Amino acid sequence: MTATALIMMIVAMLTLWGGLAAAIVHLVRSPEVIVDEGDD
Repeated sequence: MTATALIMMIVAMLTLWGGLAAAIVHLVRSPEVIVDEGDD
């Protein structure tokens, strides 16, 4: 593998894993609230 390929791979991995980590942190800090309206 060339140095360019390695750099591109690292950037892609950081983007993917960083986005996943950011999404998990966002969900932990502000969980989705489910409103059950029921059949009243």
